[in-house]
Amino acid sequence: MFKKFIQRPVLSTVISVIIVILGVLGLVELPISQYPDIAPPTVNVSASYTGANADVVLKSIVIPLEEQINGVENMTYMTSTATNDGNASIKIFFKVGTNPDLAAVNVQNRVSRATSLLPVEVTQAGVTVTKSQSSNLLIFSLYSDGNAYSQTFLQNYAKINLVPQIQRVVGVGDVTVFGANDYSMRIWLRPDVMQQYKLIPSDISAALAEQNIEAAPGKFGENGNQAFQYVIKYKGRLTSAKEFGDIIIKSVGNGQLLRLKDVAKVELGSLSYASTTKTNGIESTAMAISQTPGSNARDVIIN
Repeated sequence: MFKKFIQRPVLSTVISVIIVILGVLGLVELPISQYPDIAPPTVNVSASYTGANADVVLKSIVIPLEEQINGVENMTYMTSTATNDGNASIKIFFKVGTNPDLAAVNVQNRVSRATSLLPVEVTQAGVTVTKSQSSNLLIFSLYSDGNAYSQTFLQNYAKINLVPQIQRVVGVGDVTVFGANDYSMRIWLRPDVMQQYKLIPSDISAALAEQNIEAAPGKFGENGNQAFQYVIKYKGRLTSAKEFGDIIIKSVGNGQLLRLKDVAKVELGSLSYASTTKTNGIESTAMAISQTPGSNARDVIIN
């Protein structure tokens, strides 16, 4: 067989050229993956129950969701985690070759069945369903020279300015920002003062729910004989620590009002202080990028 190629150099040259052309086309067109395409498509379901421990999260979120998701089409198995900071995560793995878009839709339909079984606080925050590969394509950290910015500031900056742009890159399945250090209004209750006024934490929660809302107050003058029609404007949700501190809890008599700042310390802080991320000893925030099945890993990283 090898003699034919030696005796016919033109045939050998033509075959070599064809192989080179096919190789160039394959290098340009075929998707490049960090690992072979044997990883099954994965759909992630995540939810948050602020203030709950792992046992409460397991019983009130994970179990109802698992009962509804179990048996979804082409599913092989699923894993779940519940943490003491109120976060729940369920990963559903599907057979290799399953359409990830169709799998995400099927899981979303199953999750919607469990909505009525979840706590109100969880449904208000929302249950997120995303599709991605099980492995991370790229992990990097964001930090400031000289430790000029805190981890909370960096994570907030990343979620506002970086994550939306990264999610628009073709081939990006999901962007995960590690930690729960978003800016949040921290209300540190004072038990001794609350005991004096016979208050419990649910009283504070009720006051927040009543006075920190977006409302539609409407308008007046629509069907009157006056020349103008006025739209009523309502301040809406509170934004500063001072505004939260002025929330009225109850009347204590003699025309005096008990405000939130009288029974608690109100400040703008981090959502959670359970974890911290550092790069070379400097506060930072870490981000992980996963690709969608069939996408070109090299192009995703370059873009």
